[in-house]
Amino acid sequence: MAGSGYKDYFQVLGVDRGADVDTVKRAFRKLARKYHPDVNPGDKTAEAKFKEVSEAYEVLSDPEKRQRYEQFGQYWSQAGGMGGGASSAGVDVDFGKYGNFDEFINDLLGRFGGPAGASGFQSGGFPGGGFPGGGFPGGGFPRGAQATRQPVNLDAEANVNISFSEAFRGTERTLSVNDERVQVRIPAGVKNGSRLRLRGKGNLQPGTGRRGDLYLNLSVQDHPVWRLEGDQLRAELPVSLDELALGGTVNVMTPDGEAQVTIPQGTSPGRSLRLKGKGWPGRAGRGDLLLTLALTMPKSWSEHERQLLDQLRQGRSEDPRQRWLQSAVL
Repeated sequence: MAGSGYKDYFQVLGVDRGADVDTVKRAFRKLARKYHPDVNPGDKTAEAKFKEVSEAYEVLSDPEKRQRYEQFGQYWSQAGGMGGGASSAGVDVDFGKYGNFDEFINDLLGRFGGPAGASGFQSGGFPGGGFPGGGFPGGGFPRGAQATRQPVNLDAEANVNISFSEAFRGTERTLSVNDERVQVRIPAGVKNGSRLRLRGKGNLQPGTGRRGDLYLNLSVQDHPVWRLEGDQLRAELPVSLDELALGGTVNVMTPDGEAQVTIPQGTSPGRSLRLKGKGWPGRAGRGDLLLTLALTMPKSWSEHERQLLDQLRQGRSEDPRQRWLQSAVL
């Protein structure tokens, strides 16, 4: 700025005097997008305002310069031994050296002490939206610059956590992409690690109407009973000793509700019972449900149960370890 008068850099950026660096940075980003020459072609007033906010950010984002500015006012640059005049704090921008706005803004933030390449929800853009992936109406920067433009990536990604039940039945989610609410339908039968593509719901390139795709990376939470192995839905079914020995029909729970299964007489623990068409949804229809029989012993036996077990032991017709003892001889 000209050294002939004092300009309030805080007022230029629209921030309080106690504003921290992050607040200053956010204000600068907003104003830089508003007054950038590519957004206001041929507008000399906007171009001057753009340089003014850039100059204000240069001073207020640098702790040393800001301290001198707050202490000495319009004479801050002379106090720092930098010499007077507009060039001490001004910002001369050669727009022709940049291929897109992202290149310019990241270089400017880097020169002024801010982290370059900051990213937000969308890929290759500003946090919260605005010029994602770079690019402006008119194809580049003004003043006849012959710059090579980098490929623009307008795609966006989001990580979405859903419950096991939502994955089984399908669900809906409302996401915010560049300040726009996007309603997403997640189909039934998705699996952990699935990736969904929503065409035309990604980042928007101002001035061109181009829009990328939105990719959803799905994480499915574990379930306390059900587990998915490949295309098969599995669970352990607790059974008692008498149910394994004598067999019978027992009530079970499936994802569709209660059902009945028959346990054959003399079934060993670890055997799986198959329920066709009761498993995980897929493109070819429902898969099968496998219930693995798990022997569950009571924490304590009643006196009557102990008497019956003793009778069972006394009347046992076969030693369960007979073949094992014969085969285990070395």
